[in-house]
Amino acid sequence: MAVTDEAIEKIKNMIVSGVLRPGDRLPKESELAAELGLSRNSLREAVRALSLIRILDVRQGDGTYVTSLDPHLLLGAVGFVADFHRDETAPEFLAVRRILEPAATAMAATRLDERQLDALEARLDALGDAPPVEELVACDLEFHRGIAQGSGNPVLCSLLDVLSGPAARTRIWRVVLQEGAVARTLHEHRAILGALRDRDAEAARSWATVHIASAEQRLRRALRCDGAPVRFDGAPGVFAHGERGSHPFTPPCKGAASVTAVRRKVGGSGEGTSEGGTG
Repeated sequence: MAVTDEAIEKIKNMIVSGVLRPGDRLPKESELAAELGLSRNSLREAVRALSLIRILDVRQGDGTYVTSLDPHLLLGAVGFVADFHRDETAPEFLAVRRILEPAATAMAATRLDERQLDALEARLDALGDAPPVEELVACDLEFHRGIAQGSGNPVLCSLLDVLSGPAARTRIWRVVLQEGAVARTLHEHRAILGALRDRDAEAARSWATVHIASAEQRLRRALRCDGAPVRFDGAPGVFAHGERGSHPFTPPCKGAASVTAVRRKVGGSGEGTSEGGTG
C-alpha cells in the first residue's frame, strides 16, 4: 500500500470508528502524524485527497475539520464524475434511474403534503406552450428532485441527483425535442403528479416507470440510428432492434434524432430543432 493510501486509510478508520465525528477538528498536524506513525508530508497528501471528496474541510488559519458527512455532500463528487459519461453510456444511467426513481415516487405518494404538491404543479404550469430547452431541463430537475426529496430518504434522493444532473437531463430533453415528444413527456409528468395527489403509490410507481423507460428507449433509439452499438437487456419499455408494434412509442429510428445532431444542438444556440427531428 502506498504511503498516502495508508494515511488515508488511517484517517478513515478514525472517522468510521467514531474517534473523529462530523464537525470535529483534527489534531494539529505534528500531533496527528506522530499518533498515526506517518510523515507530515504523507499526512498532508491524505488530507488534501479527503478534502477533494468532501470528507474533510480545510479552513485556512483555523485547522482541518470533518465535514457533516451528509449523503448529498459525499455523493456530490460522484455526480461531478457522472457528468463526464459518454453518450453511448447515457441509457445505462437511465436504466439505474428506472430502478430507483419509481421506488422514490411511490414513497413520496404517502409523504408529500398539499403545499409540496401545489409547488410541483405550479412549476409545471409555469412552463407555457413552447418553453426553451433550458427551461424544460430546469423544470424537469426541480420536479423530479422535489419528488425524490418527498421520499424521506436523503441517500436515495442524493443518488438520484447524481444520476440525473443538468448535463444528463439536457441530453434527454434534446432527444425529446428532436422526436417532437415534449407534450407526451409533460403529460407523463402530469400523470405522475395526479397519482401523487391521489395518494396512489402503485400508480405513481407505474407512471414513473413508464416515464423513465420511455426516455431510456428514446436515447437508445437515437444511439442506434447514429450507428453506435447498443446493448438491450430486455428491460420493460425497451425493445430490441427490429421489433415493431410491441411498444406504445415510436418504432425504432422513425423520426429519431442522431446523436451527432444532439451534440450539435447542445453546443449551439438552442434555438429551434436541428435536422433529424419530427418537429
